Amino acid sequence: MERRDKHNYYLDIAEVVLERGTCLRRNYGSIIVKNDEIISTGYTGAPRGRKNCMDLGVCRRQMLNVPRGERYELCRSVHSEANAIISASRRDMIGATLYLAGKDCETGELVHDATSCAMCKRQIINAGITNVIVRRSENDYEIIDVQRDWVEDDDSLGDKLGY
Repeated sequence: MERRDKHNYYLDIAEVVLERGTCLRRNYGSIIVKNDEIISTGYTGAPRGRKNCMDLGVCRRQMLNVPRGERYELCRSVHSEANAIISASRRDMIGATLYLAGKDCETGELVHDATSCAMCKRQIINAGITNVIVRRSENDYEIIDVQRDWVEDDDSLGDKLGY
């Protein structure tokens, strides 16, 4: 048996974490790791004390046919990245890596083009996380350099601002 590489090991753990998710569309799991120590975990779910979509049996965004990546203000859930950040101290997150894995609830398939939403990107940047590693398949992943890919290449500016 071949030993699992470290990135896939942590992504495997993120996949287990996503199994706690309560979204009816897609569930994500995140773990924050620093110096080979898991700092925190997070999964997609309603804020503490509120009913989640799984319990309600309905997703408002799904009901309204909202496309993926749009109108997150209608969503009941706190994203996995945000939940992991909320559960960690800032000093532990500075220089850390966040691992992200997602599954489609209907098919059970990995979300091969998973990415953090604009709000989660801002939180990851402010938390001081250095890299985000996203699962693409059982053995493949993408490494995102937060400074280069999300700060210097700031997609939030867009053409609308003339930059």
